[in-house]
Amino acid sequence: MPSPQLDRLLQQVLLLPLLLLFLLLQPGSVLAAAQQEAVFAGGCFWCLEHDLETLPGVISAESGYSGGRIDHPTYKQVSRGGTGHAESVLVRFDPQRISYEMLLRAFWRNVDPTDAAGQFCDRGSSYRPVIFTASTEQRAAADQSLRLAQQELGQTQAIAVSIEPLQRFWPAEGYHQDYAERNPVPYRYYRWRCGRDARLDQLWGEQARGSGVWISPPATPANAG
Repeated sequence: MPSPQLDRLLQQVLLLPLLLLFLLLQPGSVLAAAQQEAVFAGGCFWCLEHDLETLPGVISAESGYSGGRIDHPTYKQVSRGGTGHAESVLVRFDPQRISYEMLLRAFWRNVDPTDAAGQFCDRGSSYRPVIFTASTEQRAAADQSLRLAQQELGQTQAIAVSIEPLQRFWPAEGYHQDYAERNPVPYRYYRWRCGRDARLDQLWGEQARGSGVWISPPATPANAG
């Protein structure tokens, strides 16, 4: 006859798989809540992927295509135009370490939100800036971020970033993934030649490429001449 201690140990071993299965099947389980996703388009996906995946709390960033009309688009199709897709980045993040609102701030300060016809040296609709939202909560946060970005930039800057419901994210070809890490020299040259950082500094100043709190411009005195 097994001892009481051995009997309890056997019961625990048998219950463990059932517990794990229960957690996996729960839609609101701890495992399901371990990460969330966000999709942004902001010009060259090599750059936006690199800029966002380095943020603390971001698990991964993947280059791809969103906002178009055909399934399984290729880079050649998207860059040629006509599919409606924009080069996009799918960000998987830990909401306990970085909020969606903080990701939005990082997105805004890594794009030129005044340019609807492309980004930096890349022109065309496939490079347009977009926030793709997957829920009513994300839509509300995105709308609020647009108002705050406008406030930080000042009313003289017209915002061209669109906010669209996410239909589908299609991963880009393998050679586009982690391009900055695998090809550091051509990546840095491309980024410099494209004028990305120079324009970001011009627009956002010290906030460029950052995710800090929104900055309100100082109020103009009513009697200012």
